[in-house]
Amino acid sequence: MVSVKRHNVAKEPPQNIRPAIQLDHVSKRFTLHPERARSFQDAFIGLVRGQRSRKQEFWALRDVSFAVQPGETLGLIGPNGSGKSTILKLISRILTPTEGHITVNGRVSSLLELGAGFHPDLTGRENIYLNGSVLGLSRREINERLDDIIAFAELERFIDMPVKHYSSGMYMRLGFAVAAHVEPDILLVDEVLAVGDQSFQLKCYDRIADLRSRGVTIIFVSHSLEDVRRLCTQAIWLEDGEIRSQGYVDQVIEQYLSRVMAREEGQLAAQGMAKGQRERWGSGEVRIVDVEFYDQTGQRRHIFTTGERMRVRIRYVTTARIERPVFGVAIYRADGLHINGPNTRFSGYEIPMVEGKGELWCTFEMLPLLEGRYWFSASVYDETCTHPYDHLDRVFPFRVQAGAQVQERYGTVYIPCHWQHIPAA
Repeated sequence: MVSVKRHNVAKEPPQNIRPAIQLDHVSKRFTLHPERARSFQDAFIGLVRGQRSRKQEFWALRDVSFAVQPGETLGLIGPNGSGKSTILKLISRILTPTEGHITVNGRVSSLLELGAGFHPDLTGRENIYLNGSVLGLSRREINERLDDIIAFAELERFIDMPVKHYSSGMYMRLGFAVAAHVEPDILLVDEVLAVGDQSFQLKCYDRIADLRSRGVTIIFVSHSLEDVRRLCTQAIWLEDGEIRSQGYVDQVIEQYLSRVMAREEGQLAAQGMAKGQRERWGSGEVRIVDVEFYDQTGQRRHIFTTGERMRVRIRYVTTARIERPVFGVAIYRADGLHINGPNTRFSGYEIPMVEGKGELWCTFEMLPLLEGRYWFSASVYDETCTHPYDHLDRVFPFRVQAGAQVQERYGTVYIPCHWQHIPAA
């Protein structure tokens, strides 16, 4: 049984509050036609040959249930294809559920796709009236808010130009301005804020915060977890069309990040093994058999945080006794920029000889790298640093993420500094 109920009602006393949005065991199925005929000729040939288009069912959502209370700001997080946008389209009635019930109490304003509801041949001004009427505003209400919408979108010079000449950023400005000035009970926002310039994004966030302070219920979809953390009080983690976790935003985000990091750890390890056989040279008297990264607790990892302690274990095996070898490492940014390349000789650490199996540890007490992907090299040379026994060039990947310990976000490396203000006499 499927139902979608929508009510535009006045707010009820606190003791009788109903959820602004409620989903009860909602599922959504799409039918895919991967071999659908592209022309009448293809269809006729397929009929003659007795071929039938094979239909495939895809469940975008599976048995999803949750409620959003009036005035609550809910963030939906998860990978692409997890069902986040499908939920918003079901709530806004663009789609209907295959199974389950959806109840919506209040006027809904949605910003799901850039320019959705805009007619390309109409001007920006005309599209304000068109989009506003679709969202439930009367012409008088649009007239009262027209100047504020145009000013918010910062499109005064272009408002009487057909929107087919607008850039994607201008589309987004106009679409958000209309949606935000409908004065909805419920606002749905789907990832569109990533398109505008930084100053306009800040204006949009301020507007969302203002709507939230006035009791508007907001469902916010974004891949920016910091934005979700900043704007939302509750969160739901979706994956493969199912709810994996729901609750307080910080708790859900941490659970999601743990899952993402575990998956990426495996990918980074596999990536290093796949590349390791191609980027190598040397005579082979000493051979590096493995390079492993460890955090300050002794756990093996491929993902670290700026300012964290990182230890690298280099294991080797020899075919003969080697006098005074020099071990070295190097770090490269993903785009090939060489960050640094310390070795035991530069550090004044002499190894008299190596024979058989052994290992060497290289420790970075406070990893200075800022957020990004990096490649690690390991090598062993003779005492003159001219003859390579083994050199593995950019074979071992790792990633650095931002953390609370270091606030710096711009550039490649963290260089501590101190500030001093001296007021004028």
